[in-house]
Parts: sequence; structure tokens; C-alpha cells
Amino acid sequence: MSKKTYSIFGAGAAGLYTAWRLLDGKSKLAKNEKMLVKGDVLELYDWGKYDFSKKNPGTREPGARVCTWHYKDDKDNSYLELGGMRYLYWDGTPQGPGHRLVTKTIEELDLKKDSVPFNESADPLMSLRSKNMYISDINSNQPAPYFANNYAQDAPPDDGFTTIQSVAITQTSGPTTRREWCKFYEEGRINIDMPDSSIYQKGDLLKEIGYWNLGYDMLDQEGFSYLSDGNGYSSNVVNSNSAQSFNVNDEFLPGTEYKTLIKGYSSLFDSLFEEVEKLAKQKGITLNYYPNIRLRSIVHTKSGVNFTTATRKDPDALAERKKCDAAFLAMPRAAIDLVAQASRYSDEEATDVLNHEKVQLYLESVLMEPSYKIGMFFDTPWWRTTEAGSPTYPAKLTSYFLTQEGIEKLKKEGFPSNYLKKIESAKNPAIIVNSFNDKVSFITAVENAIEERLTFKQEKQISTVAELDTIGPSITDMPIRQVVYFGDNARDGKGKKVYGILASYDDIQYSTFWKPLELGPNATREIPESRDCQPLEGPREATPVMVKMLRSQLASLHFGPQADYSYVPEPLETKYMDWSLPPFNAGYHAYKSHYNLGDVQRKIRKPSQLVPNTDCEIFIVGETYSNDQAWVEGAFCTAESVLNDFFGIEPIIDEKYYPFISPE
Repeated sequence: MSKKTYSIFGAGAAGLYTAWRLLDGKSKLAKNEKMLVKGDVLELYDWGKYDFSKKNPGTREPGARVCTWHYKDDKDNSYLELGGMRYLYWDGTPQGPGHRLVTKTIEELDLKKDSVPFNESADPLMSLRSKNMYISDINSNQPAPYFANNYAQDAPPDDGFTTIQSVAITQTSGPTTRREWCKFYEEGRINIDMPDSSIYQKGDLLKEIGYWNLGYDMLDQEGFSYLSDGNGYSSNVVNSNSAQSFNVNDEFLPGTEYKTLIKGYSSLFDSLFEEVEKLAKQKGITLNYYPNIRLRSIVHTKSGVNFTTATRKDPDALAERKKCDAAFLAMPRAAIDLVAQASRYSDEEATDVLNHEKVQLYLESVLMEPSYKIGMFFDTPWWRTTEAGSPTYPAKLTSYFLTQEGIEKLKKEGFPSNYLKKIESAKNPAIIVNSFNDKVSFITAVENAIEERLTFKQEKQISTVAELDTIGPSITDMPIRQVVYFGDNARDGKGKKVYGILASYDDIQYSTFWKPLELGPNATREIPESRDCQPLEGPREATPVMVKMLRSQLASLHFGPQADYSYVPEPLETKYMDWSLPPFNAGYHAYKSHYNLGDVQRKIRKPSQLVPNTDCEIFIVGETYSNDQAWVEGAFCTAESVLNDFFGIEPIIDEKYYPFISPE
């Protein structure tokens, strides 16, 4: 049998996972010629140059749209995330919630010891229309500053999601499992009688309705503005496929435990790359890593997959013509569009799969949602109450969140087992994975559940296990939009304390606010945005005017609308990432309405399925066309499904309750 070459284009989450599973996966077939064996070649192309290790240094930490940034770029210092930040922990049970492939990968790479909670505040600070308040403050006596139908301003803004979903889903009805949601994407309809004034009526398919359109119809302008401003994400209320948006914004599932890695989320990809190198060496497979090289064009011929590459130095010119037996495009939509443009003008006698009309239709099934993030480091945590003082509106960052892991820890500490059983079964309120704003309400809920008073020792035990120093976010309609508080998280904790915040977490319309501030008032733009690959180079230093604008808005958030920018101290360091720039051109993606999402997911991963009488070994993997858009989980799931279905590799976990993509 001749030597095989598999080429992966993209060294982010999808690319590294694909490489790892090609090397580590077990065949589910007795004879499988597609498995990599000794003497074969695995190529990994990286449009950037990620800083994987001392042996493979680069310009920024790895992970594509995950990007951990350490103070002064020193991994021993405090860090914050300027891209993807966390994952939803899965407890390993057959029907438990969470990101199963990310959780499993972390376990397989022996990173579970580095996994730490990353939870949202139970009572976040909000500043909307120049009114500062906490979620717990909002009621009929202290409404939010909106004039919405049915007094929606008397309740938290996220209640608007519930109102929109009520056309098809209630707290006691609707899809709950992943398989049921996949079916809902295709069959979900408005199932209540709508007023005559409504744009939509009972029986209308939700996949044919834009979420913004439906939300506006249900909430009116003021109600929708309150939801849009107060939930913190423009991407959650964009005009995406309503059936999918119901799942994205679903409020009715049990509380989910968020986690990250103690060294930063990018450390997951350091470990994946290291494991790929190790496995290739063990198995006698040649691993060729090509940084600063991009896929330029790709077509299919009788002899296999033919492709051309280009270099970062000369991104449009032909660098090499090459062949492979299988190609994995671990790239988002914008990068694939760029490859299709060049492939269109190939002069070879070949099948141009990417430019077939049906393939183009499916490639265009997703919205590209820009995102912009700015991080700041300070020498004090000025945003919270400390011995040195307090802002007018401090971030409430302490809450109580008892998990199943916490229960296991309490068992080992000798906490009464009959108490733990009652705590686990408590329903009103539920205690497991339910956030409590303060210690008093948490202990009260526990004592009501066990119908006993805790001793001083027991109260200390359970509160210590459940206490979290949460990270926010604070939410505002100012251009900073969301603020996430990472604080002092340096690994050794021995040096000078440095406190980090994600000072602006923007998406869609708010992301353009910061562009003119990147250069300041005395500079002219010299690099065309189509050539500015800043997301690959790494976080870029902010200008003084950007810093001052950030301080001004942070002051309004934490000290009140009229507060001077000087209330917020000068930061030690400020850097930003503009995810609307190449090669990603988006922070995340969402499906458009008027598409069969399941068919898109199944077909686009091997585009030749959409071309009559054609079978090409070209595959698309990544979060873009997944069930988990905007998450690392989506990248892992599409890659896993491709390897299971087209390369005969056994699934890494049982997919009975968790199909990696929408099933037939």
C-alpha cells in the first residue's frame, strides 16, 4: 500500500483535534485503509504562528479564536482571555448537560487537575440608559428605564427570551435532549394562537423566521431594546434562525457549571499540539508543521486532492503546488470563501467542489458575527469593595454554587450523608448548580432542605466548598457592553499582584466603535483591513485615546453616569483583539433562517455530497457549521463526526444521547 498524506489547514481547535484523533483514534473496522500507519505523513498548516512551546515559539498563544493574554506576555503572570473563555463542564452521566468532547479531551490530556470554576455572578451590575442597578434591584418599584409592553421592565431583561420562546416552548414542554433539539430545528412551529396584530401565526415554522423579527413582533421596540441591551450580547438577538436561537437562549435547562483551565484556556491547545507531536513520533508517522502558510486554492483530480499554498509574506502569490489523499479545512466561513475565490480560477482539469452552487448555498447558511475585546491590567481591584475603599457600584463577585464535585468533596470530609442526600434532591429551591447571591440565602436553603440547623463546623464546611469568587459580567448599553473580572490569577502568587479585566466584550454593532480609536487623532491608516491579520499576530497595544475612552465608560459603570474618567486608575497595560479581521472575520457564527440546519451540518462537512456523481476527500471541520457555534465544543464535534463517519474511527464517547451533529 502506498504512503498516505493527510493535510490539515488550520491549527486552531478543529485542526488540532483532527490531528490528535487521526493519531489516537481506534478503528471501528477490522480492516481500515484510511487509518494513519507507520510511514504516512500528517501535515498541519498554520496561517499564523502560535506559541505552542519553547521548541515551537510564536507570536501569540494558541487556539484560533481562543487567545489567553498574560500580563507582559509572561505565563507566570496574571492572565485574561481575549477570545473564547470557558467550557460547560460535563459530569460524565449519560444525560448530563455540558460540553462532552471538551470535557473528555481535557481528561484524556490529563488536564482535569487544571480545571477550575468559571461562573457568572448571581447578581450582576447593570448600567442601562444611564441608570445603574443590580439585577436583584429590578422590580415594579424600581423598574429598568424602558417602557415595554406588559411591564417587562419590572423583571430582569432575560425574561424577554422566555416571552419569545413561549410561542413554542414553556417550562414544562419543549425539547430538552440534544436529539430533541435537532428535531426541533426542522419541525419546530409556533403552537399557540397569536393575536391578529401579530406578523406571525400559529403553525408557522420557526426555521423560516428570523429571531430579531420574531422578538420584535413579541416584545415591541422597547421590550426588544431592553432584552438586547440587558442580555449583553447583540449576537443573542441577531436575525438568526429562530429554532436554533431558542436553544442558544434557552433558560429552562438546569444550571450549568462553567469551567476553564488554571493556566488559561489556550493551554488546552498547547497540550493538544504536544500530544500530536508525541503520538506521531511513537507511531512512526511523519508530522510536518508549516506555520505562516495558508491554503490558497483546492480542487479534486483523478490523482487526489490538488492544492496550492501562499505565505504570510506574500499572501496572494502561489508558493507551492501540492497533493494529498485527504484535506481537512479547519477554517471558518471567511477563510473558506477566500480559498474558493482562488480555486475558481484554477486552470487544472479538476472538480472545483467549493464553487458548486449547492455548496456555495450551504457555505452561506451562516451569519458572520464580528467581535472585539479589550483587556486591561491594574495594580488594584478598584472595581470591588476592599479595605482601601469601594466604588459606588461595586461588582458583586462572591456567590455560592454547590456542584456534584462539591458534594463528593463534602463526603470525603465526613459531612453527614443523610444531609447530602436531601441537598441533592432539593427542588424548591434546587441547591445543586444553583447560584445564591449571599451566604445567608445559601445556608437558609440548605437548612430548609435538611430540616435541621447546621453546626458551626458544618456551615463552614459547606460554605467553603460552595463559595465562588465569580467573574461577572457587568452589563451596559455603553460601547464597552460587558466587563469580565479575572482579577489576580497568577499561578505562583508570589510576585506583585496584578489584576486583569476584560474591559470591553463587544459583538456586532458595538465592535466598530473602537476602530477609529486604534490609531488616535493624529494618524492615518496604512494597512488595508483585508490584509490586517492582527488576530494571528496577537493582542495589539491600545492607544492613549482608547484607554481614556475605556476609563470614562468604566467610571460611569462603577461610579455613576457623571463620574469623571479619573475615578478609574491608569492601567498597567491595555491590549485588544479585533476578531472581525482576517482570517476569521468574525468572533462567532449563527445559522440564518430558511435553511435545514441538519442537512447543512451533515452535507457541508464533506461538500462533494452536494455535487452529483462526485466523491472528493475534502472535508470542512470547525465550529462554523456545528451544533455548538461560538464554542470549542462545536469545532471538536464536527471533527469527531467526520472521523467517525468517513474514516472509520470509533467515537470518543457514546453518542446515544449526544449526537455530535444533527442526525438524519
